[in-house]
Amino acid sequence: MKQIDVLVIGAGQAGLAMGYYLKQQAVSFTLLDASDRIGNSWRNRYDSLVLFTPRKYSLPGMPMPGDPNGLPAKDETADYLEAYAKRYSLPVQLQTRVISMFKTRQGFLLETNRGTYRAGKVIVATGPFHTPYIPGFASGLPDEIYQTHSSAYRNPGELRDGPVLVVGAGNSGAQIAAELSRERLVYLSAGSKLHFKPLYVLGQSIFRYFDLFGFIRADKGSLLGSWLKSRPEQIYGLELKSLMADRKVLLKPRAAGTKENRLLFEDGTEAEVNNIVWATGYRSDYRWIRIDGAIDSQGNAIHHGGVSPVSGLYYLGLPWQSSRGSALLGWVGRDAAKLAEKIRLS
Repeated sequence: MKQIDVLVIGAGQAGLAMGYYLKQQAVSFTLLDASDRIGNSWRNRYDSLVLFTPRKYSLPGMPMPGDPNGLPAKDETADYLEAYAKRYSLPVQLQTRVISMFKTRQGFLLETNRGTYRAGKVIVATGPFHTPYIPGFASGLPDEIYQTHSSAYRNPGELRDGPVLVVGAGNSGAQIAAELSRERLVYLSAGSKLHFKPLYVLGQSIFRYFDLFGFIRADKGSLLGSWLKSRPEQIYGLELKSLMADRKVLLKPRAAGTKENRLLFEDGTEAEVNNIVWATGYRSDYRWIRIDGAIDSQGNAIHHGGVSPVSGLYYLGLPWQSSRGSALLGWVGRDAAKLAEKIRLS
């Protein structure tokens, strides 16, 4: 059994930011990650993925190389995370998957595929994207329709010839629909009205203005934060809007079911497609945390600003953990610094 003062679970952007501040405080810690390489959570996304936040907004202490106002591609972001861990000599143990975590009188007991750990404190930095979600009716679709989730989609060459339906109009769904529309008819199923924001305003990233006006840093409990949380999801970039105007991407309402080899939509219309990309997001999966009071009845982490009611347990990198930027590469460091200080004082 390995005894460690502080365990950070996850060595993505949140875990690395946490490691940066823990190292500054000379805390004994280790980062565990199930992947075989730092940055693979980005590398394993679709080939054309580009971040909507510019390089200027990166992890603490080490700016991302390149044009600070430009948008990094996914592999560039992955390589940056790997270089970050190397630069600060962060103690990352890869290929280590946590199977279960319990709380005992002596601290936290974690079973992994590489042995047992005991830790005084644990920071869960696995992010918000755990288990891909696909609606139940998808299993009733005929085998002739090729189906994939956006987490597994890589490029248009994987799909069969013919029309495609992209279900889900978040930023991933928008990018994938735009890419696929260059070669085939694309339907895009959205559960609500789409809201677009330009990537750049007057030559500057729109996130520069969000930062200047305090939108990104607004506390979730403030009036501004509450208003921002109530706003619908924004699609960054206007390419999809233009494609919809040109009818290269046809907008459909929420998918409601199937009829033979056709998709049914809430407005009563149908579409016959050969492919479906489910850009329907993810569900949290904390079943491995077997501690009373840590997870609510919906399977979500219970916390206030990342601090669990379970003594010694913390979370990092969750959407709206403390502000709009909590789950974004350029701002996760703010929450990491706060948690590191709480850990130092505890």
